[in-house]
Amino acid sequence: MMRLAERMMRMAGSPTMKVTAAVDRLRRSGVEVIDFGAGEPDFDTPEPIKAAAHQALRAGFTRYTPVGGAIELRQAIAARYEADYGIDLGDAEVMATAGGKQALYNAALALFGPGDEVIVHAPAWPSIPEQVRLAEATPVLVPGDPSDGFAIRASALLERITPRTRGIVINSPCNPTGALIAEAELAAVADEAARRGIWIVLDLCYEKLIYDAVAHNLPRVLADRCRDRMALCGSASKAYAMTGWRCGWLLGPAPLIAACSAIQSHATSNVSSITQQAVIAALTGPQDAVTRMLAEYRVRRDSLHDWLAAEPRLRCRRPAGAFYMFVDVRGVLAGLGLTTSAELADALLERARVAVTPGEAFEAPGFIRLSYATSMTVLREGSARLLEFVASGVPAA
Repeated sequence: MMRLAERMMRMAGSPTMKVTAAVDRLRRSGVEVIDFGAGEPDFDTPEPIKAAAHQALRAGFTRYTPVGGAIELRQAIAARYEADYGIDLGDAEVMATAGGKQALYNAALALFGPGDEVIVHAPAWPSIPEQVRLAEATPVLVPGDPSDGFAIRASALLERITPRTRGIVINSPCNPTGALIAEAELAAVADEAARRGIWIVLDLCYEKLIYDAVAHNLPRVLADRCRDRMALCGSASKAYAMTGWRCGWLLGPAPLIAACSAIQSHATSNVSSITQQAVIAALTGPQDAVTRMLAEYRVRRDSLHDWLAAEPRLRCRRPAGAFYMFVDVRGVLAGLGLTTSAELADALLERARVAVTPGEAFEAPGFIRLSYATSMTVLREGSARLLEFVASGVPAA
């Protein structure tokens, strides 16, 4: 029997990637599937960004860069955060990573270790607790309240602090719920974290996808209260439709960035040089493409919500951010002869050819996540299939 490293006993593969793989297998065998599982924009990368990549190729910008990215990219990231949030970052406080996921993983490895506890609000993006486990620390999951729209509350996080607490990870807008943490709530967390010497890791990968004009200057809240204990993780993937380009970033105190650069130097080294030039164009160029995509997501969100509302046993709220509808399906399970949302997801894929991600993936059984980062045609067809399946009342085979 093959023996793997002991750490593999503490982790599981990505359940969201599992859905993607299942859809791919079916499509390759000729089966038509409606995919609500994908967590990526369906828009093409804006033309000025692609043009910058072409120019980088023509100019021969194809060699290694510094591990944390070319100075021009790091300065562009810093300038974007100064323009958007009013925080001033030096070159040594910024690094580029292969997507927001690597930024979060670098931070986990640099900050957490055996014996540490890391508070994570749930529902949670699956990679966050798994990364904590890979760092040999213990994730402490804090369930949100469905009746409150899974809003991220300071009181719930702070009451779980113990002498072993080393960090708190906050994802706002949240994947999968779209919930936000209010500035005042984050300020309360930051004040207590600063007093106790606890790190706050803030996942901002959906920061550009907020639908209403609500105060959400989370970087400034942390910079004002615990600048020496903050790690800001962001990404070009969602805002600029650049998932495949693989570029994110990590912002924080210089010693943290130096440590994360050392980790990355032994893992992946620098982000693709071509991608770096494309991201510079994305960050420094006009932001109108971001505004247009957000407007389209808003139309899709509202339409999908209205369609699902036709079935009162499916309960969901309009998310404040990101591009996922997190649907409470507990009211339909028994009528379909099912007991879990994971079983429902399997049945939907098998019988209705609709792919969704079960809530079990996010530490929230009884829910399913639907991505509306797809066309209105697909959303209409997929929601119709879902509603027809639920209305059938026929137990899944």
